[in-house]
Amino acid sequence: MAALTLLAQLSDPHVEAGPAGAGPGPAAAEALAAAVAAVAALRPAPDAVLLSGDVAADGRPEEYALARELLAPLPGPLHVLPGNHDDRAALRGAFDLPGTGAEPVRYAVACTDLRVIVCDTTRPGRDDGRLDAGALEWLRAALAEAPDAPTIVAMHHPPAPTGLRAMDAIGLPAADRAALGALLERAPQVRRVIAGHVHRATVGVLGGCPVVTAPSTHLQVRLDIPGPEIVLEPAPPAFALHLWRDGELVTHVQPVASGAG
Repeated sequence: MAALTLLAQLSDPHVEAGPAGAGPGPAAAEALAAAVAAVAALRPAPDAVLLSGDVAADGRPEEYALARELLAPLPGPLHVLPGNHDDRAALRGAFDLPGTGAEPVRYAVACTDLRVIVCDTTRPGRDDGRLDAGALEWLRAALAEAPDAPTIVAMHHPPAPTGLRAMDAIGLPAADRAALGALLERAPQVRRVIAGHVHRATVGVLGGCPVVTAPSTHLQVRLDIPGPEIVLEPAPPAFALHLWRDGELVTHVQPVASGAG
């Protein structure tokens, strides 16, 4: 039987520590614990886990300390990237990420037969994202290092429209999406772009490459296509599982049996 590579993706837990504030409250931590237990129970176990941003509700060190504790039972390496609710420096310190201080979080790692490239799309202090010229040049160079390696590019903001008016308003600018699409057209080794941010499972295409978003481990965004506001609801939490075997990459979305607040 051909070798199987499994990459689990958790997203948008919005962990809050201490007294309830503007964040989701203690239910978010309970929901993340349930999602971690579900991933840890998978057989075969994932080769690695990616956490695609909005780890914390407010970017406070105590939130990252709690998140680390909740994530500890996960099997294999944990790869983390920031979301718009995260503080880069605090996240970097808590999870020992490459780079320094508040600079963008960018790195590439091997996940057995897959290569995972993490590309930071956050703009400190803002909910919308960017993939500026510097980020795209870094990504271009990272892809050139291994042109034949099947690759997943991971980011927080999805680079394809979701069709949800309120979410797309805090996504990536059209010009940035177009520039990334042109890059992906010249990088056939990229088999998937994966993201979070949307609190829903969505599928799109950019530059001929599928774009998949993972649901939140806690609250989901209500399906309101023309709605001008984002409404969170306790719909079933879930995680994504990316399977690579026989030259094919397949993505599953797996609900978590319990944990919705």
